[in-house]
Amino acid sequence: MGALNKKSGLETFAPAGFQLQEFWQWAGSDLLSNTQRGILAEYLVAKAVGSAGGVRTEWDAVDVVTPSDIRVEVKSAAYVQSWTQDKLSSITFNIAPRKSWDAQTNEYEGVAGRSADVYVFALLAEKNRDVVNPMDLSQWVFYVISTTRLDEAVSDQKTISLRPLLKLNPRDTNFDGLNAAIVSEAKV
Repeated sequence: MGALNKKSGLETFAPAGFQLQEFWQWAGSDLLSNTQRGILAEYLVAKAVGSAGGVRTEWDAVDVVTPSDIRVEVKSAAYVQSWTQDKLSSITFNIAPRKSWDAQTNEYEGVAGRSADVYVFALLAEKNRDVVNPMDLSQWVFYVISTTRLDEAVSDQKTISLRPLLKLNPRDTNFDGLNAAIVSEAKV
């Protein structure tokens, strides 16, 4: 299939004639769903660091690589979900070490680990279902921590909830400060 090219959404399904953007609207409009919110969080990080010009690589070793080659893993969570809830969701992030697949080499790493230089924990922090909007960047909080600090604190731990994460003193930022936080934390 070759290199992926960014699509405009105006491409049509032959011979039916409907457009690709119609599929995108059908498949991706629920930005509160865990899957779409996670991809959105990756996109927000990519935009913040200037790496959103290409096409997202599914299953790559890391989610985002900055122009200065900082490897970033993005984890997302939210209090409000797409489905009806009796109570707000608990905030937990998956941080399990894993054997990562490298899209460049088409191979898995030999040993499980955390491949990124930095982790960004993206929290859609709005708790009111009536106003939650993943496209409102003021509703997001980003916690940035170097993988070195994360590994020292939690070793082989598979998940981390918000309170223990905050005890690690990650850099807490909004969207506008995200790039600077990633660059600073990568130097730790």
